[in-house]
Amino acid sequence: MSSRVQEGSTATRKTLWAWAVATFFGAGLGKPGPGTWGSVAATLLWAIYAWGAHANQMILVIALLVGIGLSILLGVPAATIVARESGRHDPGFVVIDEVAGQWIALLGSPANWRSGLVALILFRLFDITKPFPARQLEGLPEGWGIVFDDVAAGLYALGVGWLLRHFIPSLAT
Repeated sequence: MSSRVQEGSTATRKTLWAWAVATFFGAGLGKPGPGTWGSVAATLLWAIYAWGAHANQMILVIALLVGIGLSILLGVPAATIVARESGRHDPGFVVIDEVAGQWIALLGSPANWRSGLVALILFRLFDITKPFPARQLEGLPEGWGIVFDDVAAGLYALGVGWLLRHFIPSLAT
């Protein structure tokens, strides 16, 4: 499913499913800071599911694991296609990588606003600073590099979040 979109005098092909997935259904088009918009959208979906479905912790973890798996499995090819079609190596509006990383950061978090906010801040911090080896993962080919540096940032945020919940009990409830 693709369409041809006229931009100036040249036609640009857009693969619609890939653009929808890569921009997380438009969240990546938010300005400024499209990555933050993608992370906020992922956190809001987590919160809506957790509070709206009254999901217990195990169900919430399973839902997050399914979401993480889908965002990576669909995100790598979608990011590859969108990067090629946009002519950019790592387009800022591709935020499915932020979604995967943010959901990783939220794994095991209690369904409360404090934990959600801490996971959001930690993930954005590690996504922006990209400590070793996250920055090196950007060197992977195409969509792999776009997605897996944020997976690493999500793992860093997950680890630090767990430590914070251990040492600051009010975050664990």
